[in-house]
Amino acid sequence: MKWIAAVLALLGVVAGAVLAYVFLVLAPNLPALDAVTDYRPKIPLRIYTADNALIGEFGEEHREFVPIKDIPEKLKTALLSTEDARFYDHSGIDFIGAGRAVLADLRGGFHQGASTITMQVARNFFLSQEKTVNRKLKELLLTTRIEAALSKDQILELYMNQIYLGQRTHGFAGAARTYFNKSLNDLSLAEAAMLVGIPKNPVRHNPVSNFQKAKQRQEVVLKLMLNRGVITEAQYDQALHEKITVTGKQIYETHADYVAEMVRQSIVEEYKEQAYTTGIKVYTTLLKADQEAAYDAVRNNVMAYDQRHGYRGPEAFIQLPADEDERDDAIDEALRKHPSSDKLLAAVVTEVSTKVVKAELANGDTIVIDGDGLKFAAAGLQAKAKSDLKITPGALIRVLQDQKKRWSITQLPEVEGSYVALNAETGAYRALVGGFDFNRKKFNHVTSGWRQPGSSMKPFVYSAALEKGFSPSTLINDVQLSATSEEALRWDPRNDDGKYDGPVTMRTALAKSKNVVSVRILKAVGVSNAQNWISHFGFSKDKHPDNLTLALGTGSVTPVQLAAAYAVFANGGYQIQPNLITKITDSKGNVLKSYPAPAIAQDADRVIDSRNAFIMDAMLREVTRSGTAAAASIRLGRHDLAGKTGTTSDAVDGWFAGYAGNVVAVAWMGYDTPKSLGGREFGATLALPIWIDSMRAALAGKAEVQRAVPEGLSNAEGDWMYAEFLNGGGVRTLDMNEAAPATPATTNSQAGTAQ
Repeated sequence: MKWIAAVLALLGVVAGAVLAYVFLVLAPNLPALDAVTDYRPKIPLRIYTADNALIGEFGEEHREFVPIKDIPEKLKTALLSTEDARFYDHSGIDFIGAGRAVLADLRGGFHQGASTITMQVARNFFLSQEKTVNRKLKELLLTTRIEAALSKDQILELYMNQIYLGQRTHGFAGAARTYFNKSLNDLSLAEAAMLVGIPKNPVRHNPVSNFQKAKQRQEVVLKLMLNRGVITEAQYDQALHEKITVTGKQIYETHADYVAEMVRQSIVEEYKEQAYTTGIKVYTTLLKADQEAAYDAVRNNVMAYDQRHGYRGPEAFIQLPADEDERDDAIDEALRKHPSSDKLLAAVVTEVSTKVVKAELANGDTIVIDGDGLKFAAAGLQAKAKSDLKITPGALIRVLQDQKKRWSITQLPEVEGSYVALNAETGAYRALVGGFDFNRKKFNHVTSGWRQPGSSMKPFVYSAALEKGFSPSTLINDVQLSATSEEALRWDPRNDDGKYDGPVTMRTALAKSKNVVSVRILKAVGVSNAQNWISHFGFSKDKHPDNLTLALGTGSVTPVQLAAAYAVFANGGYQIQPNLITKITDSKGNVLKSYPAPAIAQDADRVIDSRNAFIMDAMLREVTRSGTAAAASIRLGRHDLAGKTGTTSDAVDGWFAGYAGNVVAVAWMGYDTPKSLGGREFGATLALPIWIDSMRAALAGKAEVQRAVPEGLSNAEGDWMYAEFLNGGGVRTLDMNEAAPATPATTNSQAGTAQ
């Protein structure tokens, strides 16, 4: 009895010492509960279209806060069945489970287990992951405090929004997006169970990096749910055998990477690092349908150009080791260095003949390419093919799967393309594609790509001419400039097709993009006058030459600048400012800033006479009816299209700028390091198809627009003319007495930008 009394006394002393340590040392130094009572999760910056399609997300943690009332019941029951079945019954510490865990920890050196949801909240918010008695005591103290401060639903809400679930993702809503590209409400039971299996070990049970382990853990979760009676046998069997597709990355609702980056830079400049953590939402002026159509148009037509110009050979070559494991490692390493570009997947060739190619994808699948799928790369399958062109085992190629699941060999294009569409009245961006692939090249050609505009600059010279008395019916002599003129000794512009039609109207000259006629008009207007005039459209004088080459577009513009300039013709003579953001909100939807749409047709914004804009619109419509862009009217089946093609010297840049209704858009194609796109390529073959395919969506269901005739115009003499130039006034002919030179002129340089 004395021995027992001594032991009890010793235990009492130890217990007293522990309690004293807990309440006198640990308790006073515990952190405040602000992190859970005033929960402010790190929510990333998110960017949306005007119709609420997510286009970008930026932040260290992928998280989407969801209130407990909005979390599906099947997900909550799956979690509680697995992590804490008695959550709503205990006071934060499940003594029965904890007793078993303590015994296990004592045997194995404090390997913890059976932590309740509340204990995990305490650990995740306030404590390190070290496994010591001291940390365990702090955890228990914090658990009791959290239970006293918050309701059970609040605690569960914290856990389900804060827990780390791999892939830089926190919270189940973020994980649903990351792994399955779904909202919580769209998750199946099988998917919910797989997510619930991740917290035990986010590395081992990550379905991206280890799907088999994730699947095994999912089966454990489903079995626990079945044993606890929260699902039926039928539900268990269905979920167990459901095929799960894991995306492993955020898939946005439309492709707008360049726009998302533009917005990110703007928001970070204003809100600094808080932009990435406070749940700011930015709503843009983009329209989802227009943006997706533009993205597809740029990709498809850049690829079409690339296919026209032949196969260049594999992207890389690797040695395939004889050892199977080493070979797999080598293939994986090569494919990591060559990520997919949307649907253009990298693959390493493992077997090859003239009729069949086998290759391995990054996901481990082996694909077979045969028949028509080999046509594009047929030159690389020949026995005598050059080494850099030849497809051999170890060659890294690009492949594409069609809608019938057939594979074909393709390649990443070297050429670039871009497209931008604006509301011609307000300047709001409707679509923007800054390049072929943002992940490959982040340079935004729409906003930063200064290139020669070629013949797409001609309308602004013609616009200047209208103010000097010219009209669409003015006859200009389409013959080569005199070989004896001073200008010709330095520069002898030619029509690109080498054809000269003699007297042509200004309307016809613009429609057919006559170079010589455009130079004659500029010469008559005066370069200085033309330079002053183009500034009305937003062009900078220092970006354009002060000589006659201005007529052929040898200056520099960006696609968005050109679009804003054409908007002046489209909207009746008013300058616009491109604008992208409509409002910025906080994580709760409170508006931080709003950007009302600009007022339309304000006198202060008028930069050219409405009569000038009307006549230019009429001539630009002729371009799409009978001129170099006639394909637009044919393919879109509309008569209200207006615009101008542009091709620079040696076909280095291809353009189309145009509009219909209140949409003005510009498409461009070219190499980043300028070089010829090919002798048979023009703005009509390069950029116009992008514009047509994009505008098909933008104009769908919209009636054709006919413009009212402004006061002060007359059509009495066969075409539109300012009233003050009637009855013999104005310029009726130009250079009609000049004959074509007898022999071709010798020149130092030539310009060909007819298209």
